[in-house]
Amino acid sequence: MGAQKSIHAGKAKIDVNVDFSHKLCASLMLPSFRGSQSPLSLIIGSLCIKHPNLFGGSEKLDVSWDKGLYDSNALIAYRRPRPEWLSQQSFVIQHSVSPEIGVHGTPTDNFSRSGSGGVNLSQLSVGLDLTEPANSNWSSTTSIRFKHVRPLNDDGRSISRDLDGLPVTCSGSPHDSMVVLKQESHYAKANDHSFFRIRFQIEQGIPLLSRWIIFNKLKFVASKGVKLGPAFLLTSLTGGSIVGDMAPYQAFAIGGLGSVRGYGEGAIGAGRSCLVANSELTIPLNKTLDGAIFFDGGTDLGSGRHVPGNPSLRQGKPGSGIGLGYGLRFKSQFGHFQIDYAINAFQQKTVYFGISNLTS
Repeated sequence: MGAQKSIHAGKAKIDVNVDFSHKLCASLMLPSFRGSQSPLSLIIGSLCIKHPNLFGGSEKLDVSWDKGLYDSNALIAYRRPRPEWLSQQSFVIQHSVSPEIGVHGTPTDNFSRSGSGGVNLSQLSVGLDLTEPANSNWSSTTSIRFKHVRPLNDDGRSISRDLDGLPVTCSGSPHDSMVVLKQESHYAKANDHSFFRIRFQIEQGIPLLSRWIIFNKLKFVASKGVKLGPAFLLTSLTGGSIVGDMAPYQAFAIGGLGSVRGYGEGAIGAGRSCLVANSELTIPLNKTLDGAIFFDGGTDLGSGRHVPGNPSLRQGKPGSGIGLGYGLRFKSQFGHFQIDYAINAFQQKTVYFGISNLTS
């Protein structure tokens, strides 16, 4: 279902990966966003080029390109060597194109799926990342980047308004520009019986020009795992809030495989604030097969009406919801297979199928 190849060219290493499996699985879950597709669009792939000594001084250059179903991401990162006790610096250029489903998507099938709302995002960012030396259980990364965000319709043309005629940018023009200072901190602690992790992320829009977006955005993710005899219980809590200027695409989207299962991406709602709780109990059935039961819940804390244009209200999203279900996890020499069966608060059933860690 896929192919991988590594090529050495001098000191540089080139990794090529072409994968059909994720395309086939995702095509069962997602409606088509565009009317016509070429045969090449049926391929998911990635290209990665790494050079460990670009100019003879241990400078590292990483170039990667990933192509998904309807999205793509290109990244160039240049790293200069520094002593281990100093912050490691990376100069980064990144460009991505992806459908904006979480906020502008249209919920269907009792909110179990999300279709295209005719809004896609083309994002270009240029900046510097600073990774602090790890201190005990803590690690942190600081970055400052210039970002240019341009909404597109499904035909790839620039737009400033959605299908209902409301602005999709903060500026009201076909693009938004901003300088963002971001701080991420991670804490992790583990032993033979349990682990605990928490991540904080703070973004601040810096007003270098009056027309640029000024905002402050906070997000946290906390997770706890505990062994209960042969079983394993994993719980997590995710939350966030944004104050100041904002574009609709900056809202917190609730619902979907990485949020509340049983709902489409963003089908519960999108708000200035959010809170999502997840719990999953995994029970081994044999050496390669695990069974799982899970319960998810999420809410926008009543903040959906404060998102510019109020896209959640216009789409009739409930603002809060729960999902529960069960699944199987199968590990083999060919990869990891996962299937989940979820039901949402509207009694709509959804099956999720995933494949990871495929071998060539």
